[in-house]
Amino acid sequence: MNIKTTLAVLSVVALTPIICNVVVAKTYLSIEQAKEVLFPKSYMVRYPVELNPELIYQMRKILGVRHPFNPKEVWHVGDGSWFIVDEVVGKHEMIKYAVGIDQNGRIRGVEIMQYNESYGGEVKDKSWRQQFIGKSIKDPIKLRVDIENIAGATLSSKHLTDGVKRLMVMHDAILKRRQL
Repeated sequence: MNIKTTLAVLSVVALTPIICNVVVAKTYLSIEQAKEVLFPKSYMVRYPVELNPELIYQMRKILGVRHPFNPKEVWHVGDGSWFIVDEVVGKHEMIKYAVGIDQNGRIRGVEIMQYNESYGGEVKDKSWRQQFIGKSIKDPIKLRVDIENIAGATLSSKHLTDGVKRLMVMHDAILKRRQL
């Protein structure tokens, strides 16, 4: 093997980890598209929420979700339902998702809006997300209790489940009492 061939092989070997670990952010739904999926043709009003430090502390203590919730991504739907956008960390990257909560405090649906991980994308599958439908604050909404884990996507499954539970806790503590 000559020196040029050896250098070429070494370059490929050295760059392989960099090339293989590239994460491609994939956006599946915009906020407007997610609104339409969860609440077709519904009138919504943005409803920024103020979380007091005590509620934030309690939510972190109960749920273990550390990434801060963006209280500006909340909309009140004309029929008394709620549309909320949130983010959680998957394994290393952020997962952006939306949850629809009906006027009775039950989950209407969960939509994955953006998924940035190179593995674990099965959380986007409708069959996995349907497990949340109909659940309320009275349900555990806990991985391996009433939400099935996805092999190979354990952290994404857990963090999304914890994130949905966080939104249900916030809904119970703040939103269900508010009407426009």
